[in-house]
Amino acid sequence: MIESKINFLDMIRNKEWKLINRSINDLEANEVVQILQDIPKREQIILFRLLTKERAKRIFKLLSYSDQLNIIEFLGENPLKVASLLNDIEPDDRTSFFKQLPTDVSQSLIRLLSPEEREITTQLLSYPKDSVGRLMTPEFVAVKPNFSVAETFEYIRKNGQNSDTLNVIFIVNEAGKMVDDIRIRKILLAAPNQLIEELMDHRFVALNAMDDQEEAVKLFKESDRAALPVLNDEEILIGIVTFDDIMDVEELESTEDFHKFGSIKGAITDPIKAKVFNLYKNRVGWLFVLVFMNVFSGAAMSGFEDVIQSFVPLVFFLPLLIDSGGNAGSQSATLMIRYLAVGGVKLSDWHKLVGKEFIVSFLLGITMAVGVAAIASFRAPEIIIVVALSMILTVMIGSLIGLLLPFIFTRLKLDPATASAPLVTSLSDICGVIIYFSIAAWFLT
Repeated sequence: MIESKINFLDMIRNKEWKLINRSINDLEANEVVQILQDIPKREQIILFRLLTKERAKRIFKLLSYSDQLNIIEFLGENPLKVASLLNDIEPDDRTSFFKQLPTDVSQSLIRLLSPEEREITTQLLSYPKDSVGRLMTPEFVAVKPNFSVAETFEYIRKNGQNSDTLNVIFIVNEAGKMVDDIRIRKILLAAPNQLIEELMDHRFVALNAMDDQEEAVKLFKESDRAALPVLNDEEILIGIVTFDDIMDVEELESTEDFHKFGSIKGAITDPIKAKVFNLYKNRVGWLFVLVFMNVFSGAAMSGFEDVIQSFVPLVFFLPLLIDSGGNAGSQSATLMIRYLAVGGVKLSDWHKLVGKEFIVSFLLGITMAVGVAAIASFRAPEIIIVVALSMILTVMIGSLIGLLLPFIFTRLKLDPATASAPLVTSLSDICGVIIYFSIAAWFLT
Protein backbone atom coordinates (compact mmCIF):
# COMPACT_ATOMS: atom_id res chain seq x y z
CA MET A 1 0.00 0.00 0.00
CA ILE A 2 2.90 2.37 0.77
CA GLU A 3 4.37 1.61 -2.66
CA SER A 4 1.01 2.38 -4.33
CA LYS A 5 0.79 5.69 -2.48
CA ILE A 6 4.29 6.67 -3.59
CA ASN A 7 3.56 5.68 -7.19
CA PHE A 8 0.48 7.88 -7.33
CA LEU A 9 2.31 10.82 -5.79
CA ASP A 10 5.06 10.42 -8.41
CA MET A 11 2.49 10.18 -11.21
CA ILE A 12 0.79 13.37 -9.98
CA ARG A 13 4.12 15.22 -9.91
CA ASN A 14 4.80 14.01 -13.47
CA LYS A 15 1.22 14.90 -14.54
CA GLU A 16 0.55 11.42 -15.93
CA TRP A 17 -3.21 11.94 -15.84
CA LYS A 18 -4.23 9.15 -18.23
CA LEU A 19 -2.11 6.59 -16.39
CA ILE A 20 -3.53 7.75 -13.03
CA ASN A 21 -7.07 7.52 -14.39
CA ARG A 22 -6.57 3.91 -15.49
CA SER A 23 -4.67 2.87 -12.37
CA ILE A 24 -6.93 4.40 -9.72
CA ASN A 25 -10.08 3.01 -11.30
CA ASP A 26 -8.59 -0.49 -11.55
CA LEU A 27 -8.00 -0.74 -7.81
CA GLU A 28 -10.41 -2.21 -5.28
CA ALA A 29 -12.53 0.40 -3.50
CA ASN A 30 -10.91 -0.28 -0.11
CA GLU A 31 -7.45 0.16 -1.62
CA VAL A 32 -8.45 3.52 -3.08
CA VAL A 33 -9.84 4.62 0.30
CA GLN A 34 -6.59 3.67 2.03
CA ILE A 35 -4.53 5.62 -0.51
CA LEU A 36 -6.78 8.70 -0.26
CA GLN A 37 -6.55 8.66 3.55
CA ASP A 38 -2.74 8.47 3.50
CA ILE A 39 -1.88 11.26 1.05
CA PRO A 40 -1.94 15.08 1.42
CA LYS A 41 -5.25 16.91 0.89
CA ARG A 42 -4.30 18.44 -2.46
CA GLU A 43 -3.30 15.10 -3.97
CA GLN A 44 -6.38 13.49 -2.38
CA ILE A 45 -8.64 15.85 -4.32
CA ILE A 46 -6.76 15.24 -7.58
CA LEU A 47 -7.14 11.47 -7.30
CA PHE A 48 -10.79 11.71 -6.28
CA ARG A 49 -11.65 13.87 -9.29
CA LEU A 50 -10.09 11.28 -11.59
CA LEU A 51 -12.45 8.55 -10.36
CA THR A 52 -15.37 7.55 -12.53
CA LYS A 53 -18.77 8.82 -11.41
CA GLU A 54 -19.87 5.43 -10.10
CA ARG A 55 -16.58 4.81 -8.29
CA ALA A 56 -16.61 8.29 -6.74
CA LYS A 57 -20.05 7.63 -5.29
CA ARG A 58 -18.94 4.30 -3.79
CA ILE A 59 -15.65 5.56 -2.40
CA PHE A 60 -17.07 8.77 -0.95
CA LYS A 61 -19.31 6.60 1.25
CA LEU A 62 -16.29 4.68 2.62
CA LEU A 63 -14.22 7.74 3.48
CA SER A 64 -14.04 9.21 6.97
CA TYR A 65 -16.16 12.28 7.71
CA SER A 66 -13.10 14.58 7.72
CA ASP A 67 -12.01 13.32 4.28
CA GLN A 68 -15.57 13.67 2.94
CA LEU A 69 -15.69 17.24 4.23
CA ASN A 70 -12.31 18.02 2.64
CA ILE A 71 -13.59 16.87 -0.75
CA ILE A 72 -16.83 18.86 -0.48
CA GLU A 73 -15.00 21.99 0.64
CA PHE A 74 -12.55 21.76 -2.26
CA LEU A 75 -15.28 21.09 -4.80
CA GLY A 76 -17.26 23.98 -3.31
CA GLU A 77 -15.64 26.29 -5.82
CA ASN A 78 -17.71 24.49 -8.43
CA PRO A 79 -21.31 24.08 -7.12
CA LEU A 80 -22.27 21.97 -10.14
CA LYS A 81 -19.69 19.31 -9.27
CA VAL A 82 -20.76 19.33 -5.62
CA ALA A 83 -24.41 18.96 -6.68
CA SER A 84 -23.54 16.12 -9.06
CA LEU A 85 -21.66 14.21 -6.34
CA LEU A 86 -24.30 14.73 -3.65
CA ASN A 87 -27.18 13.81 -5.97
CA ASP A 88 -25.44 10.54 -6.89
CA ILE A 89 -24.79 9.42 -3.31
CA GLU A 90 -27.24 6.95 -1.79
CA PRO A 91 -29.84 8.79 0.35
CA ASP A 92 -28.84 7.07 3.61
CA ASP A 93 -25.13 7.78 3.03
CA ARG A 94 -25.93 11.41 2.19
CA THR A 95 -28.00 11.73 5.37
CA SER A 96 -25.18 10.23 7.43
CA PHE A 97 -22.83 12.89 6.06
CA PHE A 98 -25.26 15.80 6.44
CA LYS A 99 -26.16 14.99 10.05
CA GLN A 100 -22.53 15.59 11.09
CA LEU A 101 -22.40 19.03 9.51
CA PRO A 102 -23.38 22.31 11.17
CA THR A 103 -27.00 23.13 10.35
CA ASP A 104 -26.20 26.14 8.17
CA VAL A 105 -23.67 24.15 6.11
CA SER A 106 -26.00 21.18 5.59
CA GLN A 107 -28.84 23.52 4.57
CA SER A 108 -26.68 25.21 1.95
CA LEU A 109 -25.70 21.82 0.51
CA ILE A 110 -29.30 20.57 0.55
CA ARG A 111 -30.24 23.52 -1.66
CA LEU A 112 -27.84 22.16 -4.31
CA LEU A 113 -29.78 18.89 -4.58
CA SER A 114 -32.37 18.13 -7.22
CA PRO A 115 -36.00 18.63 -6.05
CA GLU A 116 -36.53 14.89 -5.73
CA GLU A 117 -33.31 14.25 -3.75
CA ARG A 118 -33.90 17.37 -1.65
CA GLU A 119 -37.32 16.07 -0.61
CA ILE A 120 -35.88 12.66 0.30
CA THR A 121 -33.03 14.20 2.30
CA THR A 122 -35.29 16.62 4.16
CA GLN A 123 -37.60 13.76 5.08
CA LEU A 124 -34.77 11.56 6.40
CA LEU A 125 -33.22 14.41 8.39
CA SER A 126 -36.59 15.15 9.99
CA TYR A 127 -36.39 11.93 11.99
CA PRO A 128 -34.84 12.07 15.50
CA LYS A 129 -31.09 11.70 15.88
CA ASP A 130 -29.97 8.05 16.13
CA SER A 131 -33.36 6.80 14.93
CA VAL A 132 -33.80 4.16 12.23
CA GLY A 133 -35.42 6.85 10.04
CA ARG A 134 -32.04 8.60 9.77
CA LEU A 135 -30.44 5.33 8.71
CA MET A 136 -32.89 4.01 6.13
CA THR A 137 -32.94 4.44 2.38
CA PRO A 138 -36.20 4.86 0.42
CA GLU A 139 -34.72 3.01 -2.56
CA PHE A 140 -36.05 -0.55 -2.58
CA VAL A 141 -38.15 -2.93 -4.67
CA ALA A 142 -41.68 -3.80 -3.51
CA VAL A 143 -44.21 -5.88 -5.45
CA LYS A 144 -47.87 -6.84 -4.98
CA PRO A 145 -49.02 -10.31 -3.81
CA ASN A 146 -50.96 -10.87 -7.07
CA PHE A 147 -47.82 -10.53 -9.22
CA SER A 148 -46.64 -13.70 -10.90
CA VAL A 149 -42.97 -14.66 -10.63
CA ALA A 150 -42.48 -13.64 -14.28
CA GLU A 151 -44.14 -10.25 -13.65
CA THR A 152 -42.00 -9.79 -10.56
CA PHE A 153 -38.75 -10.26 -12.49
CA GLU A 154 -39.97 -7.90 -15.18
CA TYR A 155 -40.77 -5.30 -12.52
CA ILE A 156 -37.33 -5.78 -10.90
CA ARG A 157 -35.59 -5.27 -14.26
CA LYS A 158 -37.45 -2.00 -14.78
CA ASN A 159 -37.26 -0.59 -11.26
CA GLY A 160 -34.38 -2.29 -9.47
CA GLN A 161 -31.43 -0.30 -10.80
CA ASN A 162 -31.32 2.10 -7.84
CA SER A 163 -32.37 -0.36 -5.15
CA ASP A 164 -29.91 -0.65 -2.28
CA THR A 165 -30.30 -4.44 -2.30
CA LEU A 166 -32.10 -7.09 -4.32
CA ASN A 167 -31.39 -9.95 -1.93
CA VAL A 168 -34.86 -9.50 -0.46
CA ILE A 169 -38.04 -8.48 -2.29
CA PHE A 170 -40.69 -6.76 -0.19
CA ILE A 171 -44.41 -7.40 -0.61
CA VAL A 172 -46.98 -4.64 -0.01
CA ASN A 173 -50.76 -4.47 -0.49
CA GLU A 174 -52.63 -1.85 -2.50
CA ALA A 175 -52.41 0.63 0.39
CA GLY A 176 -48.63 0.21 0.62
CA LYS A 177 -48.76 -1.74 3.88
CA MET A 178 -46.11 -4.37 4.45
CA VAL A 179 -47.43 -7.93 4.22
CA ASP A 180 -44.27 -10.02 3.77
CA ASP A 181 -40.75 -10.22 2.39
CA ILE A 182 -39.23 -13.01 0.30
CA ARG A 183 -35.61 -13.85 -0.36
CA ILE A 184 -34.76 -13.59 -4.06
CA ARG A 185 -33.53 -17.21 -4.04
CA LYS A 186 -37.04 -18.45 -3.29
CA ILE A 187 -38.44 -16.47 -6.20
CA LEU A 188 -35.70 -17.69 -8.55
CA LEU A 189 -36.58 -21.30 -7.80
CA ALA A 190 -40.33 -20.81 -8.28
CA ALA A 191 -42.27 -21.47 -11.52
CA PRO A 192 -42.73 -18.38 -13.76
CA ASN A 193 -46.53 -18.53 -13.54
CA GLN A 194 -46.63 -18.99 -9.77
CA LEU A 195 -48.09 -16.07 -7.81
CA ILE A 196 -46.06 -14.25 -5.17
CA GLU A 197 -48.83 -14.77 -2.60
CA GLU A 198 -48.30 -18.52 -2.95
CA LEU A 199 -44.69 -18.06 -1.80
CA MET A 200 -45.55 -15.91 1.21
CA ASP A 201 -45.41 -17.22 4.78
CA HIS A 202 -46.18 -13.88 6.53
CA ARG A 203 -43.23 -14.39 8.89
CA PHE A 204 -41.33 -11.16 8.49
CA VAL A 205 -39.68 -8.80 10.94
CA ALA A 206 -39.67 -5.04 10.52
CA LEU A 207 -38.39 -1.87 12.14
CA ASN A 208 -40.28 1.32 12.90
CA ALA A 209 -38.76 4.54 11.61
CA MET A 210 -38.77 5.92 15.17
CA ASP A 211 -36.88 2.94 16.65
CA ASP A 212 -33.45 3.55 18.09
CA GLN A 213 -30.59 2.43 15.88
CA GLU A 214 -29.34 0.09 18.63
CA GLU A 215 -32.64 -1.78 18.35
CA ALA A 216 -31.94 -2.24 14.65
CA VAL A 217 -28.53 -3.75 15.46
CA LYS A 218 -30.13 -6.28 17.83
CA LEU A 219 -32.87 -7.20 15.34
CA PHE A 220 -30.33 -7.77 12.55
CA LYS A 221 -28.40 -10.17 14.78
CA GLU A 222 -31.56 -12.06 15.67
CA SER A 223 -33.04 -12.25 12.17
CA ASP A 224 -29.91 -12.91 10.05
CA ARG A 225 -31.13 -10.71 7.17
CA ALA A 226 -29.24 -8.65 4.57
CA ALA A 227 -31.92 -5.94 4.80
CA LEU A 228 -34.88 -5.13 7.02
CA PRO A 229 -38.00 -3.14 6.09
CA VAL A 230 -38.80 0.13 7.85
CA LEU A 231 -42.44 0.99 8.53
CA ASN A 232 -44.24 4.09 9.77
CA ASP A 233 -46.91 4.03 12.47
CA GLU A 234 -49.53 3.00 9.86
CA GLU A 235 -47.35 -0.02 8.92
CA ILE A 236 -46.70 1.43 5.47
CA LEU A 237 -43.33 0.44 4.00
CA ILE A 238 -41.28 3.65 3.71
CA GLY A 239 -37.70 2.39 3.47
CA ILE A 240 -35.15 -0.31 4.22
CA VAL A 241 -32.02 -0.62 6.31
CA THR A 242 -29.17 -2.73 4.95
CA PHE A 243 -26.57 -4.81 6.77
CA ASP A 244 -23.63 -2.57 5.83
CA ASP A 245 -25.35 0.45 7.40
CA ILE A 246 -25.95 -1.54 10.58
CA MET A 247 -22.29 -2.56 10.72
CA ASP A 248 -21.33 1.12 10.60
CA VAL A 249 -23.74 1.84 13.47
CA GLU A 250 -22.42 -1.04 15.56
CA GLU A 251 -18.83 0.11 15.04
CA LEU A 252 -19.76 3.65 16.08
CA GLU A 253 -21.70 2.43 19.13
CA SER A 254 -18.81 0.20 20.19
CA THR A 255 -16.38 3.11 19.82
CA GLU A 256 -18.61 5.34 21.92
CA ASP A 257 -18.94 2.66 24.61
CA PHE A 258 -15.18 2.17 24.78
CA HIS A 259 -14.70 5.92 25.13
CA LYS A 260 -17.33 6.13 27.85
CA PHE A 261 -15.72 3.19 29.64
CA GLY A 262 -12.52 5.21 29.68
CA SER A 263 -14.42 8.25 31.01
CA ILE A 264 -14.09 10.11 27.70
CA LYS A 265 -17.07 12.32 26.93
CA GLY A 266 -17.38 11.89 23.16
CA ALA A 267 -16.23 9.41 20.54
CA ILE A 268 -12.91 10.28 18.91
CA THR A 269 -12.90 8.59 15.52
CA ASP A 270 -9.52 9.86 14.34
CA PRO A 271 -7.06 10.90 17.09
CA ILE A 272 -4.41 11.85 14.52
CA LYS A 273 -6.63 14.47 12.87
CA ALA A 274 -8.49 15.51 16.03
CA LYS A 275 -7.75 18.98 17.41
CA VAL A 276 -5.89 19.22 20.72
CA PHE A 277 -8.68 21.22 22.37
CA ASN A 278 -11.29 18.63 21.36
CA LEU A 279 -9.17 15.84 22.83
CA TYR A 280 -8.77 17.88 26.01
CA LYS A 281 -12.50 18.73 26.21
CA ASN A 282 -13.55 15.09 25.81
CA ARG A 283 -11.32 13.91 28.62
CA VAL A 284 -11.25 16.67 31.22
CA GLY A 285 -14.85 16.41 32.50
CA TRP A 286 -14.79 12.98 34.10
CA LEU A 287 -11.20 13.35 35.28
CA PHE A 288 -12.15 16.55 37.10
CA VAL A 289 -15.13 14.82 38.76
CA LEU A 290 -12.99 11.84 39.76
CA VAL A 291 -10.46 14.14 41.43
CA PHE A 292 -13.13 15.18 43.92
CA MET A 293 -14.26 11.57 44.39
CA ASN A 294 -10.72 10.62 45.31
CA VAL A 295 -10.80 13.29 48.02
CA PHE A 296 -13.03 10.86 49.94
CA SER A 297 -10.19 8.32 49.93
CA GLY A 298 -7.95 10.91 51.57
CA ALA A 299 -10.69 11.82 54.03
CA ALA A 300 -11.11 8.16 54.94
CA MET A 301 -7.36 7.79 55.56
CA SER A 302 -7.27 10.89 57.74
CA GLY A 303 -9.63 9.16 60.13
CA PHE A 304 -7.05 6.45 60.76
CA GLU A 305 -3.96 8.63 61.35
CA ASP A 306 -3.27 7.06 64.76
CA VAL A 307 -3.36 3.54 63.34
CA ILE A 308 -1.05 4.51 60.46
CA GLN A 309 1.44 6.17 62.80
CA SER A 310 1.49 3.14 65.05
CA PHE A 311 1.86 0.60 62.23
CA VAL A 312 3.74 2.29 59.37
CA PRO A 313 4.10 -0.99 57.35
CA LEU A 314 0.36 -0.74 56.65
CA VAL A 315 1.11 2.01 54.11
CA PHE A 316 3.30 -0.34 52.05
CA PHE A 317 0.34 -2.62 51.25
CA LEU A 318 -2.25 0.11 50.67
CA PRO A 319 -1.69 0.64 46.91
CA LEU A 320 -1.59 -3.11 46.30
CA LEU A 321 -4.90 -3.70 48.09
CA ILE A 322 -6.97 -0.87 46.63
CA ASP A 323 -5.62 -1.46 43.11
CA SER A 324 -6.65 -5.10 43.38
CA GLY A 325 -10.19 -4.08 44.31
CA GLY A 326 -10.33 -1.60 41.41
CA ASN A 327 -9.01 -4.15 38.92
CA ALA A 328 -11.52 -6.77 40.03
CA GLY A 329 -14.32 -4.20 39.76
CA SER A 330 -13.26 -3.16 36.28
CA GLN A 331 -13.33 -6.80 35.16
CA SER A 332 -16.88 -7.26 36.44
CA ALA A 333 -18.07 -3.97 34.94
CA THR A 334 -16.57 -4.82 31.54
CA LEU A 335 -18.36 -8.17 31.43
CA MET A 336 -21.73 -6.78 32.57
CA ILE A 337 -21.66 -3.79 30.18
CA ARG A 338 -20.92 -6.11 27.28
CA TYR A 339 -23.59 -8.63 28.26
CA LEU A 340 -26.19 -5.89 28.68
CA ALA A 341 -25.24 -4.37 25.32
CA VAL A 342 -25.63 -7.62 23.37
CA GLY A 343 -28.70 -8.80 25.28
CA GLY A 344 -26.91 -11.66 27.05
CA VAL A 345 -28.43 -10.57 30.35
CA LYS A 346 -31.51 -8.55 31.24
CA LEU A 347 -32.10 -5.96 33.95
CA SER A 348 -34.14 -8.50 35.92
CA ASP A 349 -31.18 -10.93 36.03
CA TRP A 350 -29.14 -8.85 38.49
CA HIS A 351 -30.07 -10.89 41.58
CA LYS A 352 -29.07 -14.14 39.85
CA LEU A 353 -25.63 -12.74 39.06
CA VAL A 354 -24.96 -11.22 42.49
CA GLY A 355 -24.88 -14.65 44.16
CA LYS A 356 -22.60 -16.07 41.50
CA GLU A 357 -20.29 -13.02 41.59
CA PHE A 358 -20.15 -13.28 45.40
CA ILE A 359 -18.73 -16.80 45.15
CA VAL A 360 -16.37 -16.01 42.26
CA SER A 361 -15.02 -12.86 43.93
CA PHE A 362 -14.56 -14.76 47.21
CA LEU A 363 -12.44 -17.37 45.44
CA LEU A 364 -10.49 -14.64 43.65
CA GLY A 365 -9.98 -12.81 46.95
CA ILE A 366 -8.66 -15.92 48.69
CA THR A 367 -6.24 -16.60 45.83
CA MET A 368 -4.91 -13.04 45.90
CA ALA A 369 -4.84 -13.07 49.72
CA VAL A 370 -2.44 -16.03 49.63
CA GLY A 371 -0.11 -14.00 47.41
CA VAL A 372 -0.21 -10.85 49.54
CA ALA A 373 0.18 -12.92 52.74
CA ALA A 374 3.36 -14.44 51.31
CA ILE A 375 4.74 -10.95 50.68
CA ALA A 376 3.69 -9.80 54.15
CA SER A 377 5.46 -12.78 55.75
CA PHE A 378 8.76 -11.25 54.65
CA ARG A 379 7.90 -7.56 54.94
CA ALA A 380 5.65 -7.32 58.03
CA PRO A 381 4.59 -10.66 59.56
CA GLU A 382 2.59 -8.94 62.29
CA ILE A 383 -0.05 -7.71 59.79
CA ILE A 384 -0.46 -10.87 57.67
CA ILE A 385 -4.02 -11.46 58.88
CA VAL A 386 -4.95 -7.80 58.30
CA VAL A 387 -3.75 -7.68 54.68
CA ALA A 388 -5.17 -11.13 53.87
CA LEU A 389 -8.66 -10.32 55.21
CA SER A 390 -8.55 -6.88 53.59
CA MET A 391 -7.62 -8.37 50.23
CA ILE A 392 -10.55 -10.80 50.33
CA LEU A 393 -13.11 -8.15 51.28
CA THR A 394 -11.70 -5.48 48.95
CA VAL A 395 -11.79 -7.80 45.92
CA MET A 396 -15.32 -8.91 46.80
CA ILE A 397 -16.65 -5.36 47.29
CA GLY A 398 -14.90 -4.10 44.13
CA SER A 399 -16.33 -6.97 42.09
CA LEU A 400 -19.86 -6.36 43.36
CA ILE A 401 -19.58 -2.61 42.64
CA GLY A 402 -18.43 -3.41 39.09
CA LEU A 403 -21.33 -5.86 38.67
CA LEU A 404 -24.09 -3.64 40.07
CA LEU A 405 -23.21 -0.22 38.65
CA PRO A 406 -24.13 -1.13 35.02
CA PHE A 407 -27.51 -2.45 36.24
CA ILE A 408 -28.12 0.69 38.29
CA PHE A 409 -27.31 2.94 35.34
CA THR A 410 -29.54 0.86 33.06
CA ARG A 411 -32.38 1.06 35.60
CA LEU A 412 -31.99 4.86 35.64
CA LYS A 413 -32.19 4.80 31.82
CA LEU A 414 -28.57 5.90 31.49
CA ASP A 415 -25.95 4.30 29.29
CA PRO A 416 -24.33 1.47 31.34
CA ALA A 417 -21.00 2.27 29.66
CA THR A 418 -20.99 5.41 31.82
CA ALA A 419 -20.26 3.06 34.73
CA SER A 420 -16.72 3.31 33.48
CA ALA A 421 -13.49 1.80 34.75
CA PRO A 422 -12.27 5.01 36.46
CA LEU A 423 -15.63 5.41 38.25
CA VAL A 424 -15.61 1.78 39.42
CA THR A 425 -11.98 2.14 40.49
CA SER A 426 -12.64 5.34 42.46
CA LEU A 427 -15.55 3.80 44.37
CA SER A 428 -13.53 0.63 45.00
CA ASP A 429 -10.61 2.75 46.27
CA ILE A 430 -12.82 4.51 48.82
CA CYS A 431 -14.27 1.22 50.04
CA GLY A 432 -10.83 -0.42 50.07
CA VAL A 433 -9.31 2.28 52.26
CA ILE A 434 -12.17 2.07 54.76
CA ILE A 435 -12.07 -1.75 54.85
CA TYR A 436 -8.27 -1.97 55.21
CA PHE A 437 -7.83 0.53 58.02
CA SER A 438 -11.01 -0.56 59.82
CA ILE A 439 -9.70 -4.14 60.01
CA ALA A 440 -6.27 -2.83 61.05
CA ALA A 441 -7.79 -0.66 63.79
CA TRP A 442 -9.90 -3.56 65.05
CA PHE A 443 -7.14 -6.17 64.93
CA LEU A 444 -4.04 -4.19 65.93
CA THR A 445 -5.34 -1.82 68.57
